[in-house]
Amino acid sequence: MARWGVVIVLVYALVALLTPLFIQLGVLPELNGGLDSPIYAPPSWQHWCGTDRLGRDVCSRTLAGSGVALQVVVVALGAALVIGVPLGMVSGYLGGWIDRTLVLLMDTLYTLPVLLLSVVLAFLLGKGLPNAAAALCVVYVPQYFRVVRNQTAQVKAELYVEAARSLGASPIWILRRYLFRNVITSVPVLLTLNAADAVLVLGGLGFLGLGLPETVPEWGSDLQQALAALPTGIWWTALYPGVAMFVLVLGLSFLGEGLESWLSGSGNNLRSSQ
Repeated sequence: MARWGVVIVLVYALVALLTPLFIQLGVLPELNGGLDSPIYAPPSWQHWCGTDRLGRDVCSRTLAGSGVALQVVVVALGAALVIGVPLGMVSGYLGGWIDRTLVLLMDTLYTLPVLLLSVVLAFLLGKGLPNAAAALCVVYVPQYFRVVRNQTAQVKAELYVEAARSLGASPIWILRRYLFRNVITSVPVLLTLNAADAVLVLGGLGFLGLGLPETVPEWGSDLQQALAALPTGIWWTALYPGVAMFVLVLGLSFLGEGLESWLSGSGNNLRSSQ
């Protein structure tokens, strides 16, 4: 599964990089179409995936949507990782009132459904790529915090950590030298699975009209606009964005499951060597 996941994700990353170049070279039609572009044109040699209600090329928007999705997910989860992992390590190692305060705050956020919390945050922040990434970041910080904090609390009780503490090692040195490499092993799995979930959440925000502006090619908003045309037999405006989203989520899920199996064996080897 990991191999299939890597292949799918790399293909999407390559498409995200090459689509703007293909549009600029004229291989693909413009994203927003022109005044003479036909509306709801079926798939043809001129428009491989047809056009939508505004005459925009569905193929170009679907391919460009992969870049938008990956960009938002990478920024959001990267920020969540940078915030959640250090907070979890500090909270699990220090304990006391700092731990209780952070746990209360993160548990409050964690109990809220992901889509509901992201909808509220997107509504408050408004449309736009940075705002969508910020909304997703807040949603996923508690997950990294909880996983890292629980593992830090377990690892800090190990004998080698107690020995380092008794020899006068500083908390920062212990966190960096002993704790970080032990608690970080589960983060890549959580990161890939959260990436798959974040693609769906971003699509849900776009479908509700709370994600990105309409001019930005995004699969969720394209699906929302295609919904009204489905009863009339215009299937192509919904098919291609939906399939693109499904395959990316599937690839990220495969990658996460494969990483979990691989890191489980690596983690056992690491613990045995210590």
